[in-house]
Amino acid sequence: MSEIKVNLKQNSYSIFVEKGIINQIPRMLKDKLNGQKWIIISQYNLMEIFGFKLLSEFNNEGFEIDYITTVNSENAKSMNEYNRIITQLFELGCDRSTVIIALGGGVIGDLAGFIASSFMRGVKYYQVPTTLLSMVDSSIGGKTGINIAEGKNLIGAIYQPSGVFIDPRLLDPLPKDEVVSGLGEVIKYGAIRDRKFLDKLSEWLDNMDEFPFEKAIEISVKIKAEIVSIDEKELGLRKILNFGHTIGHGLESTIGYGKIRHGEAVAMGILCSSWISKKFGILSNQEYDYLVGIINKLNLPKVSQINHETLLSFINKDKKKQNGIIQFILLNRLGEPIINKNVSENLILNSLKVLK
Repeated sequence: MSEIKVNLKQNSYSIFVEKGIINQIPRMLKDKLNGQKWIIISQYNLMEIFGFKLLSEFNNEGFEIDYITTVNSENAKSMNEYNRIITQLFELGCDRSTVIIALGGGVIGDLAGFIASSFMRGVKYYQVPTTLLSMVDSSIGGKTGINIAEGKNLIGAIYQPSGVFIDPRLLDPLPKDEVVSGLGEVIKYGAIRDRKFLDKLSEWLDNMDEFPFEKAIEISVKIKAEIVSIDEKELGLRKILNFGHTIGHGLESTIGYGKIRHGEAVAMGILCSSWISKKFGILSNQEYDYLVGIINKLNLPKVSQINHETLLSFINKDKKKQNGIIQFILLNRLGEPIINKNVSENLILNSLKVLK
């Protein structure tokens, strides 16, 4: 078992990575048992695949535990679902001692984490991510939130989990294209922090049947844990994790949630941001072509018709905007990101041609 620490003084926690760890979670948490109520927040299809078995194992270890499910789509991250689940927590007799377990992908982790941050002014929660994207990104670092009409994740909080349990075997039931879409976030880590990791990914992507997911997850998690440990509140270094996300979130909101996967949108955002880096004359043509070649191995869907006005509207509402200025993460070179505050709307729109 690999244990990776996020060092945040009183908010520190461990991330455990091991195949089959989902079966060990009740035993590993038994020393936290103190008569409180535990709640699994998930989606019903996930409860059927592995949630009900986990629930039974918690019961066998003496936990008082129940579950709440939400819709199986990005629509779960809505104010309506947030209010409904909060009401259900009260109906189940939950209080300030309650512990929440987020069992699902990024949608569930974001929603359950935000609920944990605000119910009774904050209760403990654990992340059990079930998608590649949530394993390497959204379950780590405490970013929680829901979507509103104005954009993605605009209501939320940075609220750290008490622990994260990553079981690569949970990827097995997923469709191959769902897993591959999450590799955009994995490639991001190599692009912003570890050129050698990027080289390994390029090699591994040539044979997806043998792709070492557990190893890729461990490396990605170590990179994110290191960055979050240095900058929990995204005041400096942590901003580099947004590489590809400013345009990516804009594309996701413009095209429509469910019509494009989050990981695909991030990968597209990486393509656009890399092109902008090249146009600024900071990323060399050679390194740009190399990164594009790696992204292209994901076989992203082509995007031809994008409403420019709508896209720019969402980008201009991006939560990474400060003092009216969009803070873009670009690349000086592979493994060396920079923050740029001079990316024009025209440059953003011109970068979209790389997606066609």
